[in-house]
Amino acid sequence: MKLRNLSSFTTQFEKLSLASSPLRPLCAASLSLNRTPSSQNASSILRRPFSSTASRAGNWLLPTMPEKKRSRKGRPRVPTGGSARGTTIVWGDYGLRMCDHHRRVSAAQLKNGEDAIKVRLKGMRYRLYKRVCASIGVYSSGNEVRMGKGKGSFDHWASRIAVSKVIFEVKGDIHEQVVRDAFRLAGNKMPGMYEFVKKGDPPVVGITKLDGITMEELKRPRRKIPLGSIPAASTAETMSNTVSASTSPEA
Repeated sequence: MKLRNLSSFTTQFEKLSLASSPLRPLCAASLSLNRTPSSQNASSILRRPFSSTASRAGNWLLPTMPEKKRSRKGRPRVPTGGSARGTTIVWGDYGLRMCDHHRRVSAAQLKNGEDAIKVRLKGMRYRLYKRVCASIGVYSSGNEVRMGKGKGSFDHWASRIAVSKVIFEVKGDIHEQVVRDAFRLAGNKMPGMYEFVKKGDPPVVGITKLDGITMEELKRPRRKIPLGSIPAASTAETMSNTVSASTSPEA
């Protein structure tokens, strides 16, 4: 009797013109409140999540944000203040580090190096880390084009890699000689000279390895030897050698 009164009340209320949408029946609301915990857990399991789309992984061969204006050629970062950032292993056990000169490496060349490592380590349990990103746009004009009229059209993406910068890192249950061979193949695919580094190797400032040399000693200015500290005997010997060399007939 009580449910019949509730249903009749809802039907009469839905007939009103002020109601823009049909209301939820009160009997259904009362039934939903009387659900058992087991039924609520089952409904929560069967409920579709907010988003079932997998998170998109970033591409290290493309910039994360588009360029606002066309980037210039530029040069890689030069650590003039004595910075050793990016010259040591962070996540992996072994790494590949550039050791000759800073340069601009294209995304296609970096991709060739990555493919060479993956082909050599195929079937092994490892993880490859990339320490650089191709986020610099390279623009060029066509052949036999006169000077002027803008910078040119987009050609490819590239990365500015400073000297002694670690590019790849590998971590896994792999022998050291196998990783050395994989990095050798990757270095042959990319421009420049590279060296093999391990976890715990000293950092590098420019081309100077901090192996037995502290940063304070490297930043210390060069001191000139005072003239009074030179022995008199050595000064006389150097003067006599200079005089004999100037008076010799061969001179």
